[in-house]
Amino acid sequence: MKILITGGTGFVGKTLTRDLVSQGHEVTILTRAIRQGRPLPEGATYLEGNPTVPGPWQASVSAHDTVINLAGASIFSRWTNEYKEKIRASRIDTTRNLVEAMAGREGRETHLLSTSAVGYYGFHGDEILDERSPAGTDFLASVAAEWEMEARNAEHFGVRVVLCRFGVVLGKKGGALEKMAAAAKFWLGSPLGSGKQWVSWIHEQDLADIFMFLLEHKEIEGPVNCTAPDPVHNREMAETLGKVLGKPTFLPPVSSFFVKMVLGEFGEMLLKGQRVLPEKLSHAGFEFRFPTMEEALVDIFQRE
Repeated sequence: MKILITGGTGFVGKTLTRDLVSQGHEVTILTRAIRQGRPLPEGATYLEGNPTVPGPWQASVSAHDTVINLAGASIFSRWTNEYKEKIRASRIDTTRNLVEAMAGREGRETHLLSTSAVGYYGFHGDEILDERSPAGTDFLASVAAEWEMEARNAEHFGVRVVLCRFGVVLGKKGGALEKMAAAAKFWLGSPLGSGKQWVSWIHEQDLADIFMFLLEHKEIEGPVNCTAPDPVHNREMAETLGKVLGKPTFLPPVSSFFVKMVLGEFGEMLLKGQRVLPEKLSHAGFEFRFPTMEEALVDIFQRE
C-alpha cells in the first residue's frame, strides 16, 4: 500500500513509519523542509511541502492509497489568541488541503485516517465516554469538531474516513510525558490541582499498532477512541511515574491557582479531563500491548 503521512517526523510519526515500512508499505512523509542527514527508514521517502497552504505537493496525494494525517501544532503551550489560531489553523487548514487533493482518488479505494482528540468530548467529570458521546463546547472541543468535519468531506469522493481521537500519547521523546518526566526526576512530579481529573492516555507503540489495525480492518470507519482501556486520575499518573522513575511523589499538589496563573486557559484544561474508553477497538478485537499505566511507563523508561 502507498501511504502519505503528514506529521511523520514527530515522535508518533517516526514510530508509525518504522512499523509501516517493516510491513512492506511504501511511505511518503510530507515535510515542510527536507533536511540533509535526517534518518529515514528504507522504504520511506520525503515530499517537500507545507500542508497548511495549497501547493505543488497536492498533485502527489492522489498517487497514494491511504493518507494518515498526524499534523497539528502542540497544545502544550500558553494559549494566547495568536497561539490558539495556530492550533486551529494547523489542523483545519492541513486537513482541508489534504481532502481537496484527494479528489483525484474518486472512484478508487482510498482511506483517510485523520487525527482528532478526546478533547472533542469536552469535560464530563467521572462520566464514561465512548464514540457515541456528544461533542463539548470549549475551545479544544470546537477545534476537534471542526477538524473532524473537514476530514469527513473526503467522503464526498468515496473515501473511507476514520477519525482517530487520541488520548495523551505516552512516549519518551515527545509529548506531555517528556515534560512530566523531567519534573519528576527533580522530585517535582506532583499532581495538578485536586489530582482527581481523568487522564485518558495511550502508549506510542499501541497507537502505532492501532493504525496498523485500522489499515487491516477496513470495515471500521468514523470516530475511534485511540486510548488505553484503563484511564487514570492525574494523581495516580503522577504517583506511578514517580514509582517507575524511583522518585516517589512527596510534595503537595500544585495548586489550581498556580496552574491557571502560569498557563492560563491551557492550565484550566489540565485541571479537568475526560474518562474515555476505546469501545470500537475493544469490540473489533484489538489487543493492547500496554493496557495499564504502569506497564506503559515501565516499558518507556526501562526498555533500554
